[in-house]
Amino acid sequence: MPMNKEISQPEYLLGIMSGTSADGINIAIIRETDATLIYFCERPMPQELREPILRLAEPGLNEIDSCGELDQTLGQAFAEAALHAIHEAGITPSDIIAIGSHGQTIRHRPKGIDGGKPFTLQVGCAANIAEYTGITTISDFRKRDIAAGGEGAPLVPFAHHILFGSPDHPTAVLNIGGIANITYLYKDADHETITGFDTGPGNMLMDALMLAMSDGRNAYDKDGQLAASGTIDNPLLNTLLGHPYLKRLPPKSTGRETFGKQMLDKIMAWPELSDADRMATTAEFTARSIAESCQFLPERPESWYICGGGAYNSHLMSRLENLLKPATVKSTADMGISPEAMEAVCFALLAKNTLRGLSNTIPEVTGAARAVAGGQITPGNNWPNVLEKIQAWTRSHTL
Repeated sequence: MPMNKEISQPEYLLGIMSGTSADGINIAIIRETDATLIYFCERPMPQELREPILRLAEPGLNEIDSCGELDQTLGQAFAEAALHAIHEAGITPSDIIAIGSHGQTIRHRPKGIDGGKPFTLQVGCAANIAEYTGITTISDFRKRDIAAGGEGAPLVPFAHHILFGSPDHPTAVLNIGGIANITYLYKDADHETITGFDTGPGNMLMDALMLAMSDGRNAYDKDGQLAASGTIDNPLLNTLLGHPYLKRLPPKSTGRETFGKQMLDKIMAWPELSDADRMATTAEFTARSIAESCQFLPERPESWYICGGGAYNSHLMSRLENLLKPATVKSTADMGISPEAMEAVCFALLAKNTLRGLSNTIPEVTGAARAVAGGQITPGNNWPNVLEKIQAWTRSHTL
């Protein structure tokens, strides 16, 4: 829905995000000068795309051909979603400086395979986005950080710092998407601390479990109602909490490779549990894995701001409020940005720094040797105007 129709200057950035759950395409349009959110929408991921995304997220056969085709079709879907959002916002493509598209993660292997080279793979062809929209597009944000020795994720802490500033008490921004990630922010009299990491599963396991138990009819547990009606199975919960990733010291990042089909199969195979009990236990696993991640933070946060789809799971939020006491737990909506818009806003902000040649990663978060300007630029028809903008930024920076 439009948030502000009073848009007149070509001073905007557009972010595209499709998360681990692959259930939607999120589009955010922000004002370049102050990151004000002008417009946000979420379009459902077409089912003919979601199925191959989830299939490719697990190792299988004929992956190269399938991945190449998905890259093209998903890039087209991203472009169409971007143009739809621009139209609904009451502006034109010429009003957008650039698009920042994270892409759909198909593989994330920050530690490599069996000691091999680390890599990450996101699809959603940037050339298709730039060609179809005419707008310069920035993509592949993770790879430069991996080249610098980092994990390539999480990247959103950089934007969280811009959006939420330097609080004078320990504060956490928690994104509960398919995977959950935390950003820790604090500034005392002497120094500023920013860190973050993927805590483990967010909505991914709960969504996959609901799909499996309902034979594909229900994509998620609305408001956590099924989980709230069940009883936690402590033996299963303790087994899940014993996963080695949860004990790993940061920097660390993860994905469907770790908390995907293999873990879902374990939950489904656990004997003598009702659907409600399985969901209650899985939701508790997510909540506990988040709460116990506090052991890796410099201090326990006094305030938590929650974003991502998990912010709308009433049962999960209730469990987090209980587990994180005495800290306050709120939605990022209290800070002016709706939870579902946050990640798309973040990649619009990362794109701005890419264009300026400025770093948009935090090595304390990713483990890289240094901060880098991540993202590859695909010029659109508006590239001459973008160059003028870059030159204006450069002049302003050197004055």
